[in-house]
Amino acid sequence: MLEFPRWKYAVILVVVLLSALYAAPNLFQKDPAVQVTKNRSSAVVDEALAERVRTILGEAGVEGARVELEGDQVLVRLPDAGTQTRAADALRPALGEDYTAALNLVPTTPAWLEALGARPMSLGLDLQGGVHFMMQVDQKAALEKRLDSYADAIRAALREARIGYTAAERRADGTVQVTLTNAGDAARARSEIEQALAGMRGSAALGTTGPMLEVEGNRIVVRLSEGELNRIATEAIEQNRNVISNRINAIGVAEPVLQRQGDDRLVIQLPGLQDTAEAKRLIGATATLEFRAVTGDEVQAAAALADNSIPAGSRIYYDDAGRPLLLSRRLLVSGDELVNAQPTTDPQTGLPAVSITLNSAAGKRMFDHTLENVGNRLGIVYVERIPTVTMVNGEEVRSSRTVERVISSSTIRGVFGKDFQTTGLSREEATALAKQLKAGALAAPMDFVEESVIGPTLGAQNVARGTKAVVYAFLFTLAFFAIYYRMFGLITCVALLLNLLMVVAVMSLFGATMTLPGFAGLALSIGMSVDANVLINERIREELRAGMPPRTAIATGYDKASGTIFDSNMTALLAGVALYAFGTGPLRGFAVTMVIGILTSVFTAVTVSRGIATLIYGGKRKLKSIAI
Repeated sequence: MLEFPRWKYAVILVVVLLSALYAAPNLFQKDPAVQVTKNRSSAVVDEALAERVRTILGEAGVEGARVELEGDQVLVRLPDAGTQTRAADALRPALGEDYTAALNLVPTTPAWLEALGARPMSLGLDLQGGVHFMMQVDQKAALEKRLDSYADAIRAALREARIGYTAAERRADGTVQVTLTNAGDAARARSEIEQALAGMRGSAALGTTGPMLEVEGNRIVVRLSEGELNRIATEAIEQNRNVISNRINAIGVAEPVLQRQGDDRLVIQLPGLQDTAEAKRLIGATATLEFRAVTGDEVQAAAALADNSIPAGSRIYYDDAGRPLLLSRRLLVSGDELVNAQPTTDPQTGLPAVSITLNSAAGKRMFDHTLENVGNRLGIVYVERIPTVTMVNGEEVRSSRTVERVISSSTIRGVFGKDFQTTGLSREEATALAKQLKAGALAAPMDFVEESVIGPTLGAQNVARGTKAVVYAFLFTLAFFAIYYRMFGLITCVALLLNLLMVVAVMSLFGATMTLPGFAGLALSIGMSVDANVLINERIREELRAGMPPRTAIATGYDKASGTIFDSNMTALLAGVALYAFGTGPLRGFAVTMVIGILTSVFTAVTVSRGIATLIYGGKRKLKSIAI
């Protein structure tokens, strides 16, 4: 019999209302905007700053700007992308180094919708315009950095245990070699080294999953296992991912995409961003600071270079003037141990400076070092990795080189710990360095291996064309069904419209990103929904041709077609899940839309359309024919 429980009608009504609610924010377009935030702790974001921004924009002839003070930032909403660029170009030099003016896209969703968790669907890079980067981590540099930290830990452990040694250094073959003064201390030294390395790894187990120790007379060789090498690579890429995420947040990009690809690469997509040069500089910046003890002045360093007699525990560095200086190989504090950094001015000299705060462990090391070395010098090394492009056989080969220079080697006048400041940088260098130190230091250097830019105009064209394709697909489908299946064609049209509404609502609710391949997935899901409705309608027609009464034919048609619809859609659903699990980039965008569309199309075809048909024909006891 043609029946439909009332509770199912209630479910359909609730689903339709919720779909309309959560799809509604997509009717509100995002405004191009410039986001002004403070770059220094001393800067103030208030109504006076907002008025200053209005004045700057007025003098620059930027029209249609709406300046609003929102929390700790000033938002300048603008009518189009071209005006947005003009506003940013006017604000950056006028506001100076105290503030950052970043391009952004601001939602215009009403507050009451946002309070219910309703937000517009995210648009991908190909629909909104922006920049795409692919970065690759330098695995060799990550390994060398870890080996250097192992060597530092070994030297500290041997000193505390009062075990004599002549060298503990990283070697070119990827090992750390320790040379003891007395071979009789080898067993005790091995035990101390094992404890030190296990403490660094957060585990008491070495061997197959960690560094392996080999004792040869008075030498101990620390060799990394395959498992430890893999762990170092994984930790490096994950830490870099977190650091780059912090840097992207500092730029103020709305809805960025940051995905890991393979073992050593990160894919970065910044929709809506137009200032690509600044983004590349901030995201890929690898400059950091290293603090090392000065072991010899300029005269001693020059003599060591002339005689080729550089002490075992020291290394030659150069300052801005090209003068050599001997610094300890032992790293006292590295950039990844900094908690906070702010550009400031030295109150005594008036020169640019960076105010630095270390974490607890690094602060204790700095306190212990300064306590024992008052009157000695402390060297601060500025380390920067500069990308280079060379032509090999007519093709561009991207690489990079590391530049290290001593920016300060001042005498330690008193004891200090985790809070201090350093000088020796220009105003621009101090501001840029403070930004990236605050965001975090990369665990290992990364190089840009791929870069592409999509302009906002092209993105807008993609949106228009994709929308047109989906609209035409819908119109042709609706026209065909209305003519060919008559009343049941209209029922199918309602089901298809609800299917589209539900797809948009689900993608908006779960924060899925709509891309150009996503439009293709949406068109495919429409086709899948059409296929399901055709199966139902044709089954009903077969039952009518077999002489079955109309109401019974409708019920039987839905019952018999449902199993086939589930089987065919589940096969397509598995294909979509596989595409999402094993695909990347565009394939995932296509798979997400397709999977959501399949699930909603099954619901609308089997449940919604049956409910509508029952509502129309279920109460007619003497039904002689139906319009199909």
